Order: sequence, then structure tokens, then C-alpha cells
Amino acid sequence: MMKKIVETYELAEGIVLDIKNLSMTFGGLRAVDNLSFQIKKNQIYGLIGPNGAGKTTVFNCITQFYKSATGEIIFENKNGEIINLNKVPVDKVINQGIVRTFQNVELIKDLTILENVLVGAHIDFKVTLFEEVFRVGRVRKEEQALRDKAMEVLKFLGIDAMKDFLAFGLPYGISKKVELARTLMSNPKLIILDEPAAGLNDTESIQLAHLIKEIKDRYQCSILLVEHDMRLVMDVCDQICAISFGKLLEIGTPKQIQQSKIVQEAYLGRTDE
Repeated sequence: MMKKIVETYELAEGIVLDIKNLSMTFGGLRAVDNLSFQIKKNQIYGLIGPNGAGKTTVFNCITQFYKSATGEIIFENKNGEIINLNKVPVDKVINQGIVRTFQNVELIKDLTILENVLVGAHIDFKVTLFEEVFRVGRVRKEEQALRDKAMEVLKFLGIDAMKDFLAFGLPYGISKKVELARTLMSNPKLIILDEPAAGLNDTESIQLAHLIKEIKDRYQCSILLVEHDMRLVMDVCDQICAISFGKLLEIGTPKQIQQSKIVQEAYLGRTDE
């Protein structure tokens, strides 16, 4: 019998995600062009660029909604295993410890806030079909543990008193918090936030900045943020990668990115000269 060959991958010390020479094409259009960057453990990392820069395509490649044309996406999952995400089926990515939010909030309108949050715990529900049908003690115990966890998350986000409200008709800012709560139920190693400040007013955006930092500290996870609100990006991010037409412009601290002539020209359409 032939032995199965197991591929091994490496990550530098302190790195949770390493994107190497990532490219993605759609027909003749190259949406991402030989892009490389690394995200550290417990780091808030920003990905910025003008509309059409390829930011969402990068997200979709990480979560395997798209399979990249070339490149590797190496990740240390929540079990401490170093894997190539390109080898992971899209429906198994969440099991590795990667969750994401969307530009448009995706809640189940006919469920309560608490029920929507519990949906995020589905990968941790371990009971069998037999146990579920006959409602054995283990089922009740596990359900209660998940409800307690969901209530803890809702309390952390300041919306526990609204747990029985239906998701339909919620204020937009509250809906965003419910979506965040759902991501936290799966014990994420990496949270991908796709324009979380979209549709929020100035006060809500300031609150979101504080919340993102608190999530990183409380849950000891890394956060990859795509956002057009530059005040938010510059306030919360430790490191920023700027891209344009799928190509890397520059990687640096918020201050370095703000002072970059090439970023100013590509992102703002001008320089200070």
C-alpha cells in the first residue's frame, strides 16, 4: 500500500496568515496581481484601495469562495495546525477559525437576535441526530451552554437586553452588532470585516472603532479590515496594505501609509506636491 504524502507548510514566528504571490483572474481581467502580505497574531490589519482595487476578491480568496489562480494562503488554524487554505473546501473554512462579515448585513429576519447569534455556533454543536430527536440530557446541556455563551457575547456588545427582538426592522447599527456577535460564537482565529462602518453615522463609527479593539483584546484574535472610512482605518489598524488594480502599492503603519505619495496618488487621485 502506498503511503499518503502529507504536505507541510511553515509560518514565520508570530504570523497567523501569510498570503504569497496571490493572483486571481476573471476571463481576461486580473483582479489580484501577485499580491503578498502577512498578518500577525492578535493584529488588526487594514486592506485599503480605491473602488475596484480587488479588496473583496482578496477576501473571497482567503475564505475560498474563489479559488485563486496562483499563490498560497498559509494559515495557522485554531487547532494550531499550519495549513494551505487553497486545499480547504469553502464550507470547511469556518472550522479552521476564519469568519467574516459582509458589506450588506446578512441576518435571518424571522429569528430573534439571540437565535441569529446561535446560528454562529452551529459548528460547535456536537450532538447526534438520535440524541437531538429524543432530546437526551446531553442535548439540553449543550444547548444551554451555547445559549449562555451567546448571552455573554450579547452582553459584551451591549445588546443583551434586546435578545428577544426580531431581526426584522432593527436599527442598522444594532444589526451590525448582531452580525459581529454571530462571528464571535465560533471562537475565531481570524475575523474578516468587510466595510463594517458602511451605513453608520459618526457616533456609531467611533463606537465601532472602540469595539474592534476590544474584540481583538478580549478574544485574542486577528482582524482583517476592509474599510473606506479612513478615520476608522487609521485609528484601529496596526498595519495597512494598500492596493490598486490588484497590485501592491505599499505596506506600513497608518502614519507611513498617510505619508505615502504613491498611496495618495492612487487612492486620492492626487499628491500634495
